[in-house]
Amino acid sequence: MPAVTVILREGDAVSVDAEIGSSVMETIRNAGIDEVVALCGGSCSCATCHVFVEANQGALPEMAADEADMLECSLYRQPNSRLSCQLPVTAEMAGLVVRIAPEE
Repeated sequence: MPAVTVILREGDAVSVDAEIGSSVMETIRNAGIDEVVALCGGSCSCATCHVFVEANQGALPEMAADEADMLECSLYRQPNSRLSCQLPVTAEMAGLVVRIAPEE
C-alpha cells in the first residue's frame, strides 16, 4: 500500500496507507479524516473533496473536463487543485502529499 500524506486545514500532516484501486477521497475518509465531506460520494458532481496536490503530481492522471468544470466553481482553485474522488490510488502514488482545501 502506498503511503499518502494528508495535510489538514490546521496544518497537521497525517500519513495514511492507501489501498490500490480506491480513490484518494476514500483513503482520506477511511482514515477517519472528516474534513473531506464528499457530498456526492465520488461521482464528480460537487467539489467538497477539493485538495491541493503538493508533491508527486506526476503520478496522477490528467484532469478530465468534468473535474475541471467542478473546480471552476471553487473560490479556492489553484493550479494544483484536484478533486480527490477523481484520483485513483496506484503504486506510483507513494509519496503523494495533498492539502485539504478550505471549506466553501
